[in-house]
Amino acid sequence: MTQDGTGSVEIDTSKPHPARIYDYLLGGKDNYEVDRQAADRLAAVAPEVFIGVRANRAFLQRAVRHVVDSGVRQILDVGTGLPTSPNIHEVAQALAPDVRVAYVDNDPIVKAHGDALLSRSGSTSIVLADLRDPQSVVDHPDVRRVIDFGRPVALFLVAILHFVRDDEEPERIVATLRDALPAGSFLVLSHATADFADRSDAQAVYNNATATMNLRSRDRIERFFEGFDLVEPGLAQVPFWRPDTTPPPGSEQIGFYGAVAVKKGAGTGP
Repeated sequence: MTQDGTGSVEIDTSKPHPARIYDYLLGGKDNYEVDRQAADRLAAVAPEVFIGVRANRAFLQRAVRHVVDSGVRQILDVGTGLPTSPNIHEVAQALAPDVRVAYVDNDPIVKAHGDALLSRSGSTSIVLADLRDPQSVVDHPDVRRVIDFGRPVALFLVAILHFVRDDEEPERIVATLRDALPAGSFLVLSHATADFADRSDAQAVYNNATATMNLRSRDRIERFFEGFDLVEPGLAQVPFWRPDTTPPPGSEQIGFYGAVAVKKGAGTGP
């Protein structure tokens, strides 16, 4: 993604983009041939990827319902990706119309889609910012317009941290965001892993993409929850985190962990 001399956005379609690959795997249309080719290569070496991304999406929706049922009325979704209905605000506001949602992504195309779809009521926003600079996310005026960091917030980092390299200090990133949240806030996180199968070939698909895939073990992923208390059942493969339907066949091979946790301290409501 670059800008020309006039300031307009030029889309780099020479490399696959993780958000567009994900969109294709979910059955979306906001992708290019290079993304479809990468996704097909991914599916060839990791056949569970199609049910995996759908299971991850279902986990996100269950997590939204959990945090809203727990009383939280503010959601900060960082690394939102291309819109897929039902999106977070649709799930949340169906339960509690007063829920406020700030979406954050570093891709101008994601922001353009979000601007076209989101209401102008002031209860949602789509912000262009980079997870790798977490303080800029917290301080962004359009995040602050929607999110009051003096009240509990549900922070969503769903299928995003595995695109952050170790040298970009993902633990530091999560800690910076955590420290901006009051006690009683939630962290909803999912992350790709190779714990259940050798996925080096799948990881290699992203070597020529706009972001690399950085698979991590269960123990490493658990570090992201420092300062939080995991809610039952703790860190689990996403199909098995509080399922509301029978997980599909092959779920045991899905290489996504997910969990919901509460920031330590008193209070869980706004």
